[in-house]
Amino acid sequence: MVEKRIILIVVDGMGDRAIPELNYKTPLEVANKPTIDELTRNGLTGIIDVIGVGIPPGSAPANLALLGYDPYECYTGRGAFEALGLGLDLFPGDIAFRANFATVNDDLIVLDRRAGRYLVEGDLLAEAINDIKIESSPNVSIMFKHGVEHRGVLVLRGSGLSKDVSDTDPEKENVKILTSKPLSNTPEAIRTANILNEFTIKSFKVLSSHPANLSRISRGHKPANIILCRGAGTLPNIKKFEERYGIKGVCIAGVPLIKGVAKAVGLDVLNVEGATGGLNSNLMAKAEAAVKAAEKYEFIFLHVKGADTASHDGLIKEKIRFIEAVDEMVGRIIEGLNKYEVYLSITADHCSPIIIRDHSGDPVPVLIYGPYIVNDDVDKFSERDCLKGGLGRIRGLDLLPILLSYSSKAKKFGE
Repeated sequence: MVEKRIILIVVDGMGDRAIPELNYKTPLEVANKPTIDELTRNGLTGIIDVIGVGIPPGSAPANLALLGYDPYECYTGRGAFEALGLGLDLFPGDIAFRANFATVNDDLIVLDRRAGRYLVEGDLLAEAINDIKIESSPNVSIMFKHGVEHRGVLVLRGSGLSKDVSDTDPEKENVKILTSKPLSNTPEAIRTANILNEFTIKSFKVLSSHPANLSRISRGHKPANIILCRGAGTLPNIKKFEERYGIKGVCIAGVPLIKGVAKAVGLDVLNVEGATGGLNSNLMAKAEAAVKAAEKYEFIFLHVKGADTASHDGLIKEKIRFIEAVDEMVGRIIEGLNKYEVYLSITADHCSPIIIRDHSGDPVPVLIYGPYIVNDDVDKFSERDCLKGGLGRIRGLDLLPILLSYSSKAKKFGE
């Protein structure tokens, strides 16, 4: 009997809107993607509201939903998933934040939220951040870890803390950094907001004079001279994937956030050399890792980030080229898994229209391909074409149950 495998490929931010520069087509419509389009002709398509109709999804709750976990029940704040993804151990009571190295002027006006995005000095700067002491709460310790590019994680550890605090990252430029405020009238929230504000100002003082930043300035680069935080979160308590679905799964991803989501739900995580999460990510190495992983795992969750990066930076041609690279990756996976009965789905965790350079609440296209599936009449994978697909309009939470059903791995309801 041929063994079955489920492959879920999530192309972060792949969905888009009609772009005037592309004659009002989307990058998916323009990209040359012969493999994915061939799978589409033999598969079943539709569109997904990943969280809900008209709701712009954050990346962590979106990927939880696509893995079959209701984000309204399981999402405990982005920072916690980022910390797990970077290999930090979280304990009950810890408060974790998604952090950005950013560039500000002396008036704390944000000049670049990502400090030029590509930050080779991140680990060195993180060492200085970890020397910061919180004078107002000396029993609270700081753990900071650099991730990829401009990203990092801040963890506050100590008694009497709360995740009910607002961000210091304004998420836009040419405005002043935000002052964190308590979101509930509790001593813990008030204390945590004060700690975060003290940390933010101290990070500016420490980083502004750091030799690595002085060197960046001398070379014409933007200094990474402050840490901006958002998405306060705590350790999630989630029923594990294998216990919930009865199959063993693995995640292949480049960005810590997605690795953290995978770890939280109990998927094993593979680290692939060259998988950066950026436009330069080695997608063929990810494909090879997926083929190898199929020897051990029944479910493979493969996440690629670059299309979202291109959208946030307004890079139309780069987004198209990245989608074409994804197509080559998919071709290698299909070729390498020909000894299995494969049920493969391709979708996005959210739409990232280049015209707005952010996540939107638009539905995203979805494809399900596998043996014996009754295909629809759609012959090209795109937002416009998948509107006509046989799956219709589904929720993110619906996708995994459909894949489990097609692969005969779903549990029967009743007798």
